[in-house]
Amino acid sequence: MSRSVSSQRVSRFGTTVFSEFSALAQKHGAVNLGQGFPDFDGPDAVKEAAQRAIREGVNQYAITTGARDLRVAIAEHAARFYGQTVDPDTMVTVTSGATEAILDVLLGLVDPGDEVVAFEPFYDSYDANITFVGATPRWVPLRPPDAAHAQWWFDWEELRAAIGPRTRLLILNTPHNPTGKVFTREELERIGALCAEHDVKVLSDEVYEHITFAPARHVRPATVPSLADRTVTVSSGGKSFSLTGWKVGWIIAPPALRDAIQRAHQFVTFATASPLQAAMAAALRLPDAYFSDLAAAYLARRERLMAGLREAGLKAYLPDGSYFILADIAGFGFADDVAFCRHLVSEVGVAAIPPSVFYGPEHRHLGQGLARFAFCKTDAVLDEASRRLRANLTPRR
Repeated sequence: MSRSVSSQRVSRFGTTVFSEFSALAQKHGAVNLGQGFPDFDGPDAVKEAAQRAIREGVNQYAITTGARDLRVAIAEHAARFYGQTVDPDTMVTVTSGATEAILDVLLGLVDPGDEVVAFEPFYDSYDANITFVGATPRWVPLRPPDAAHAQWWFDWEELRAAIGPRTRLLILNTPHNPTGKVFTREELERIGALCAEHDVKVLSDEVYEHITFAPARHVRPATVPSLADRTVTVSSGGKSFSLTGWKVGWIIAPPALRDAIQRAHQFVTFATASPLQAAMAAALRLPDAYFSDLAAAYLARRERLMAGLREAGLKAYLPDGSYFILADIAGFGFADDVAFCRHLVSEVGVAAIPPSVFYGPEHRHLGQGLARFAFCKTDAVLDEASRRLRANLTPRR
């Protein structure tokens, strides 16, 4: 066979780092703080709503834009938490998870040869999806807290330099995976001014919107005036309701943008599982106490793992949102983050993710001194991971 089996668009992608380290964790019996899915279940009322929908015959195709009751619930949720007015009939499309939504946005708004600006470290599908649509990524690094910055930060001149005449889209992820950065209103206003100056659209990935820790507060970019008419909001129920396997996501966008994205969505998955859409509508209508309790529970988990990492000698950066912690691995004598995480899983018995894979080639070195730990786990799992780290992780000179 003379031709390559793989297309050029997928030839540079191997197995995801999540699959690789989850397999290693299973092989070595390690506590898995790598892949970011909860090891506990979502609300009973939501699961019962899915079962009820199945029993009542909600089992055929939903319309491609999404079941109307879910679209209405998404609009109600936007009004309740952000004061955002959303027309469920012209501004919402339901997708099979946020990952599909991100691809739909790129397919609907970006042409081959365009450029897409995004912050790094990045959710790994950003890079792949930009490649799939034939665009070019322009990465802007987030840098860790230092004497002049209390939280993760970026250089405004680097951001400005990344935006050029071919820039079609800027991707924001707030709260941010994996740094835990929550973009402030001031930052969003300045980003909005830049995007307006260059006529750039914005994809705002907000899947961790309900997992933030005071004094940080999630500001929806689409509610910032300079961003309102150019922003596509992407979110999902997986993180907020601990139902990552359901893969129910959505986009909210001004009608013209939503229509362009809908044209892509109808040929990617067409529609999302009908009974799970019915249940997600119930989830979004849970009382305010559910969402405040969720944030409080994750705050306790954050503090639990932060203490364990620090007791093990790791310098951990306190996240303002999401359920990940990045830790500085300097002083342990490993060549890079991949070597450290391989040692961690095989010799220490704890799995983490090497975050250098979330950087482009130019800035990959910025991730090589870090490791990402997920705290979306039960107390018993977090305590066992901390015990193993304290007992088995020692500096190597």
